[in-house]
Amino acid sequence: MANYAKRLWLEEDLGDDYRWSYRVSEVLFSGRSEFQEIDLVDTPTWGKVLLLDGKMQSTEADEQVYHELLVHPPLLHHACPKRVYIMGGGEGATAREVLRHKTVEQVVMVDIDKVVTDFCSKHLERNTQAFADPRLTLINDDARTQLEQAPDGSFDVVIGDLADPLDGGPCYQLYTQEFYRNVVLKKLAPGGIFITQSGPAGFLSCKEVFTAIHSTVRSVFPVVVPYAQHIPSFCDIWGYNMAFSDAAQAPLSPEELDSRIGARLDGVPLHFLDGVTFQGLRHLNKMVRVALQEEKEVYTVDSARFIHGAGVKA
Repeated sequence: MANYAKRLWLEEDLGDDYRWSYRVSEVLFSGRSEFQEIDLVDTPTWGKVLLLDGKMQSTEADEQVYHELLVHPPLLHHACPKRVYIMGGGEGATAREVLRHKTVEQVVMVDIDKVVTDFCSKHLERNTQAFADPRLTLINDDARTQLEQAPDGSFDVVIGDLADPLDGGPCYQLYTQEFYRNVVLKKLAPGGIFITQSGPAGFLSCKEVFTAIHSTVRSVFPVVVPYAQHIPSFCDIWGYNMAFSDAAQAPLSPEELDSRIGARLDGVPLHFLDGVTFQGLRHLNKMVRVALQEEKEVYTVDSARFIHGAGVKA
């Protein structure tokens, strides 16, 4: 078996003409749900790796960076976040980071795929405690449907920890102008903040989906703060768009962000994020800034861009 493991490699297409591969020590799970293909593998380089539709979603080696940058900027910029809605986030790491905030009283996490949440709650040990936290309500359903049913003004922060917009995938409509305007914005309480992961954001890749997602969010919210960070296991710079519902809101100074980190978070210090780091992440390079400024396309139900790859077809 040891010799066989040395020969077992996983390949992932990153584009039409290039791919990368990494060695797999053990396949912990491989299957297909109603919605997507799901794999969990153990690797020498990345630790445990979660893949959906053949695309790497999260690794033990660097998931904390991705999730710290998705969760803590919006919660720290909010005056007092108590109620948080997570779209997706099936592995549980986003909920784990949200639940570190002392002010948080309720977290509603809606992930469409029960196969993913059941498996990750058992096999991703870092997140087991989050799944058991009494403040967390886990619902396996369509995130849009559940958010639509909530009363207007229900949440202080809404987080989009969704799979990338894939042609045939389950969630590209949760990146659309209609959804942001008619659902997300209405469900935010006064001063509420929305954030979404926004795909590759390097100077060669940002026009794939990042700029269009930014343009879409900007068409609905008065203030949008884009930022990005290299995520090694994603083989690229990764983008985020944080949107304020109040035009008077603005990014915090590094000093104020550090002060809130110290006052609000339980447990061990953040691994990656602090005030100076976040200030740096908001200073995008010239090519990406120009691409964001020039982007005119917005996601709609009838018009969307997709990241490379394809979801499970019905």
